[in-house]
Amino acid sequence: MSIEVLVPVLPESVADATLITWHKQAGDTVNKNESLVDLETDKVTLEVTAPEAGVLRQILKDSGDIVTSGELLAIIDAQDVQAAAPATDVKSAVEHKEADIPLSPSVRRLVNENDLNPAEITGTGKSGRLTKVDVMEHLNKQPAEKPAPVATPAPAPAEPKTETFKHNELTLPPASLRPEQRVPMTRLRAKIAERLLQAQQNAAMLTTFNEVNMQAVMDLRNQYKNRFEQKHNIKLGFMSFFVKASIEALKKFPAINASIDETDIIYHGYYDLGIAVSTPRGLIVPVLRDADQLDFAGIEKTISDFGGKARDNTLTYDDLKGGTFTITNGGVFGSMLSTPILNPPQCAILGMHAIKERAVVENGQIVIRPIMYLALSYDHRLVDGREAVQFLVTIKECLESPAHLLLNI
Repeated sequence: MSIEVLVPVLPESVADATLITWHKQAGDTVNKNESLVDLETDKVTLEVTAPEAGVLRQILKDSGDIVTSGELLAIIDAQDVQAAAPATDVKSAVEHKEADIPLSPSVRRLVNENDLNPAEITGTGKSGRLTKVDVMEHLNKQPAEKPAPVATPAPAPAEPKTETFKHNELTLPPASLRPEQRVPMTRLRAKIAERLLQAQQNAAMLTTFNEVNMQAVMDLRNQYKNRFEQKHNIKLGFMSFFVKASIEALKKFPAINASIDETDIIYHGYYDLGIAVSTPRGLIVPVLRDADQLDFAGIEKTISDFGGKARDNTLTYDDLKGGTFTITNGGVFGSMLSTPILNPPQCAILGMHAIKERAVVENGQIVIRPIMYLALSYDHRLVDGREAVQFLVTIKECLESPAHLLLNI
């Protein structure tokens, strides 16, 4: 019986997808739910699995092809694949077990490149799913078994080989040859470029700055971080404090939580905060929904889940759509100060930066304190300068006196 492998239904906002990689070739035996091919959209990477076990008889689309919802990708001849191998074939049984373990595209590549057996690695992801971190830790624990390479005479200089491009990694000849290479943008990078340009062209964007003394937050975090982690099984980071402080500021200044739709202003009575996450594919912004209903542990756990999904390319459209306000943290990369660009149709975005010890004046005395610069970019069509400045002042007050967040004052 022939089984069709189809492109899954894409959301209304996504017209098509690009076929990235086939994990099987025509003639290969496949198991039910085994990953066959990866599709890239302008937001996420989709994994298409085998609907039934059998033999991949025909592949109808090649890498780089543009496909749409419901389009035919391949044909599987369904059959009893267990009968094709002897019952005593231990290797086949192991391979079948490995194939039953769901792996994200990035984890699968890492497993294949290092010739690993996924069944031998303990997964810490949701439902025991393997993450990239799990595989890396497994590799680090393995002893080096390969002997050191024997030195051999250097070969004679050869003509430089043609450059290759794979997964955003360039292999180029020596710099003295002044190489150049033209490669197409990924779907995600093209969408990022489109939205950034849209924000620059369609908004009256302005940025205001302030600084916050992080001493109180750092003291509170250091005092309770061990008890917090023991009780909630998650580390207490800085982001949950900024999320809580932002919500308090958004409640005081609802225009910053609003958006513009042509000539209308939409005031959102909920707080769906986008948390910018950097991935090898580019910047994405999963949304922390109803953030005002979450406690510190709930915020940290959700953000941690987003980070894991982003690394494993398992974020869904529901994780990314919507959002009323965005927080981005360039400080994790060492950024001292920046002017973040709006995430349309939102009208404001908060930029966090690196914490540095600085000399400040307190009560007439010069003291050293951990200081972070904050930046708020906003759409001046909707948000006035007074509101933007007071918004940052509110965040500053909440962070410099965390009792504001606990006592709701």
